[in-house]
This record gives sequence, structure tokens and C-alpha cells, in this order.
Amino acid sequence: MNRNPLIPFFIIMAFGIVLTFVLSFKGLGDAKEMAEEKKGGEKTEQAAEFNPEQFYQQTCVSCHGQNYEGGVGPSLKGVGGRLSADQIKDVLQNGRGGMPGGLVPAENLDAMAKWLSSLK
Repeated sequence: MNRNPLIPFFIIMAFGIVLTFVLSFKGLGDAKEMAEEKKGGEKTEQAAEFNPEQFYQQTCVSCHGQNYEGGVGPSLKGVGGRLSADQIKDVLQNGRGGMPGGLVPAENLDAMAKWLSSLK
């Protein structure tokens, strides 16, 4: 009883071709849904309003201290008296010394700089 060694190859090939067609048609059916996702789709979550002090507590406190006293990074006490809001924004955007730039999202730079400049 000799079996043809090509039969398993053809079975696997046929399965692959059928699977390719099934997945292609599934993708065509989802084209409208994927197009909506690219446009933004449904808005299910509202963006939370940016809170500079809360952002500081989550991101900056490890280097600048709980009470702005400094530590690894410099003290932020009186930073509003030493630097203007534009200078603070530049530091937040580009970094300075050991601080990397870009820690604050670009859309929140103005709010964070304004809040930091109020620390006098």
C-alpha cells in the first residue's frame, strides 16, 4: 500500500488557499468599520482636563520633591521669580541639565508653564 507523498502537501495548500479567501472577504466586510476608525470613530471617552499640579505629583515629584524643595533635580521654590513663563516652557520642552525634554505633552506646555511660573 503505497501512498502518494504529494497528497498531504495538496491538502495543506488547499487549506491555505481557502483560509486566504475567507480572511480576505472578512477584511472586505470590515472595510467600512476600519474607515470609521481612521476618521476617529465614535468618541467614547472625553479627554480629562489637564491639571498641572496633579501632573507634577505623578511625573515630577521624584526629582523635584514633594514640596518643590528639590532632590535629584533643582528646587522649584520661587522658580516663577527666577524664570519667565516662556523660559519655563523652553525648559519643559527642550530639557536642561539632567532633565530630559518632552516630559510634558506639547498641548499642555502652556498650562504647566503658567502653573510653574505662579510658584514664587
